[in-house]
Amino acid sequence: MILLVSLGYWQLGRAEEKSVFLEKQRQSGVAEVLEAQALVANNAVDYRYRKVELTGYYDAQHQFLIDNQIVQGKAGYFIMTPFIVDGIKQAVLVNRGWLPLNSDRRVLPDLSITTLKNHLTGRINHFPAVGLLLAGAEIPAKGWPSVVQVVDSQILSKKLAYPLLSFQIELDPEMQEGYLREWQEIKIMPVEKHMAYAVQWFGLAITLTLLFICFSRTVNE
Repeated sequence: MILLVSLGYWQLGRAEEKSVFLEKQRQSGVAEVLEAQALVANNAVDYRYRKVELTGYYDAQHQFLIDNQIVQGKAGYFIMTPFIVDGIKQAVLVNRGWLPLNSDRRVLPDLSITTLKNHLTGRINHFPAVGLLLAGAEIPAKGWPSVVQVVDSQILSKKLAYPLLSFQIELDPEMQEGYLREWQEIKIMPVEKHMAYAVQWFGLAITLTLLFICFSRTVNE
């Protein structure tokens, strides 16, 4: 019974966490657009999914290909381009979208950018996640563009020789200099389902208690 009640309270706690997360997500969608200075003072946890406007220029000579990204059932890369932001002393990786793999993996895509100086808009997000983290997956390949499996901003910063912010900017689909962009928000279990599970666990605890009482009476008689 103690275990069942504990599971019920655990589900109530998860429901509260999801409620807070969804409220932050909703507020991010209607909040004012951020500017460069706000990025330095905060992080992606505070500002995830917030819109941002930046002025600066792309470092087109030093780009990263984030490998093993599946879109519409096909394998490919997310193209991460460092963006040197005016007014702050750090750069940010801009996710310019997805490109499919070449039939020959040794042939990397052309990532040329026509306009380096840019005023871009996008949204803040965590770096792409992976299901299984293999040893050395965060180490970028030699040369440029550099292929890497997992984004670690500190490691990539060392390769670039200048500091990077700890999150990405997903380039708005309307912006030029990008590829396929179908940005998704994280899918989580609805609050209502957690509440339903909590009711289920509490119901089982009540049922167990009633069965125990009935069994005890039967034995005493």
